[in-house]
Amino acid sequence: MSAPSDRPLALLDAASLYFRSFFALPESLRAPDGTPVNAVRGFADTVARILTDRKPERLVACLDADWRPQFRVDLLPSYKAHRVAEEGAEEAADGTIAEEVPDTLSPQVPIILDLLEACGLATAEAAGYEADDVIGTLTARERTNPVEVITGDRDLFQLVRTEPTPASVIYVGKGWAKADVLTPADIARRYGVPETDAGAAYAAMAVLRGDPSDGLPGVTGIGEKTAAKLITRFGSLPGLLDAARDEHPDVPKRVRTQLAAAADYLAVAPTVVAVVPDAPVTFSRDDRVPDGPAAPERVAELAERWNLGGSADRLLAALGG
Repeated sequence: MSAPSDRPLALLDAASLYFRSFFALPESLRAPDGTPVNAVRGFADTVARILTDRKPERLVACLDADWRPQFRVDLLPSYKAHRVAEEGAEEAADGTIAEEVPDTLSPQVPIILDLLEACGLATAEAAGYEADDVIGTLTARERTNPVEVITGDRDLFQLVRTEPTPASVIYVGKGWAKADVLTPADIARRYGVPETDAGAAYAAMAVLRGDPSDGLPGVTGIGEKTAAKLITRFGSLPGLLDAARDEHPDVPKRVRTQLAAAADYLAVAPTVVAVVPDAPVTFSRDDRVPDGPAAPERVAELAERWNLGGSADRLLAALGG
C-alpha cells in the first residue's frame, strides 16, 4: 500500500462537466470544418483549473458506460425514463438506449477523450454502470489520498466521509469560479442531517425527498426539511420505517400513512439511489497526473485540427508542458 498523501485523488464526473461546458459556452466556438467545440474547450479549461487549483496527485475522468443501468430500471422503471430520446434514440448492440444528447454535443465527446489520452490523463468506466458508480467504487477503494469528487450532480453528496481518507465533493453547479467544497460538516449544515454519517443520511433523505430529474418520485408530502428531521431523529431509513410501523409518537400519523402508501417505492429506492461501491472499473491508463503531456505532438495536432486555441495551451501549462 502506498504511503498516505496530502494531495488529492480527483474524480471527475466527466459527463456532468462537459454538459455544463456545452451550455455555458456559445456554439459559435467551432473547428475549421464547422464542428462545434464549445464543450471541448470548456472541459479542457475546467481540467486545467482543477490541476492548477487543487493540485491532485492522481486524477480520473469517470465515464458512463451505461447512463441508465438495467438493474436500476428493473427496480424502478421511472428511473431517468424522461431522459430517453423519444425520437431517433440509438439502440446499442447490447440493447441499451442512448440518452437524449444535443446533436452538437455528441461529436465533441470523442474529441474530449482523444485530448485526455494525449495529455496522459486517465479515464475509467465499468460495463453496465454509471459514472456515479465508478466514482463510488474508486472512493470506497481509496486508502491513500484524500478524495475530491468534482461534479454538478447532488447525488454524489452521499460520498462525503472523514475516514479512512477524507472525501469531499467539489460542487460545480454554478461553474468552477463559484464551486463549493463540501465536507461532511458542510452537508450536515446545509441539509440538517447528522455530521457523523452525513453521506448515508443525505442518501436516505434523497430517497424520501425524491428527485424528478432522475425519475425518483419520493414520498408524497415529505419534502427535504421533513425528510432530514426524520432521518436525524431515527438515524436511518430502516430505523424510520421501524418506528413508523411501531407507531412511534415522533412519527406523526400523517407521515406514517404517507410512508405506508409508498412502501413499494421505499423497498427499491435505496438501491437505486445508492452508488455502487464495487463496480468492475477498468482504466485507460495509470491515474497519476503526469509531469507533462504523454503525447505533446498529438495535443498540438488536436489543438490545430479542432481550433482549441488557448484552452489547449492552458491545459498543457497546467500539466507542466
